[in-house]
Amino acid sequence: MDIWAIANQKGGVGKTTTTATLGALLAEEGMRVLLVDLDPHASLSGYFSLEDLSGMGSVYELFRQHHPPAIASLARSTGHSGLWLLPAAAPMATLDRQLAAHKGTGRILANALTMLNNVYDYVLLDCPPTLGLLMINALAAAQRLLMPTQTEALALDGLERMLRSMQMIERSMGRVLPHWIVPTMYDVDAAHSRVSLMSLRERYRHAVTRQVIAVDPQICEAAEHGQPLTCWPAARQSTESYRALLHELLAAGRTFTEASA
Repeated sequence: MDIWAIANQKGGVGKTTTTATLGALLAEEGMRVLLVDLDPHASLSGYFSLEDLSGMGSVYELFRQHHPPAIASLARSTGHSGLWLLPAAAPMATLDRQLAAHKGTGRILANALTMLNNVYDYVLLDCPPTLGLLMINALAAAQRLLMPTQTEALALDGLERMLRSMQMIERSMGRVLPHWIVPTMYDVDAAHSRVSLMSLRERYRHAVTRQVIAVDPQICEAAEHGQPLTCWPAARQSTESYRALLHELLAAGRTFTEASA
């Protein structure tokens, strides 16, 4: 089972769209995929109309109980073959305060996910935009980190914070977390977008994916109708961009694994 965290310490950069679309594409290829919504705003859950505002039957249960339910029992079908979702709930926003005095809370999610090794092929973690208990759990559980980054100057600050958080987790765990920066909302006609992409490539080099995701109003249209891009014909161009991104990431992951062996 391969666990990917999709994170950036800035909101509105395409994390949820990236999670939903890569998950749907993996499912199309016959993979069993679990999406985990770790953002209390529950955007990914809303994407599939599976919000759980009560907190029952959501990620919240894994953290709040002394004897949490089996994680597999919390997953729900998205209605798309091969694609399941563990939804978020608004009470997750209180977890940092609730568990502040508790030790060993950074690996709650990682420990729970070990029970799913023979259930899913991929787990994709949609992270909140702030460093706290939920993001720490995601980074501790992840085997890869994807950082969608909008091609504008302000988004680069969030990326820098995200990289510092990643390095902190790497030191804590004593291992390297393979990571990729995914340029999103790229507008080839906008000078600031071209300059930002150039800056990303110059500064982070091979960590930046070759494939970029262009700005596309159909991405918002698909989300508003609760459909992954793969099911929204008007977003075909963006779907194909994400498909190319997925294949690039899978190839890069194999290369990293072989180099580490």
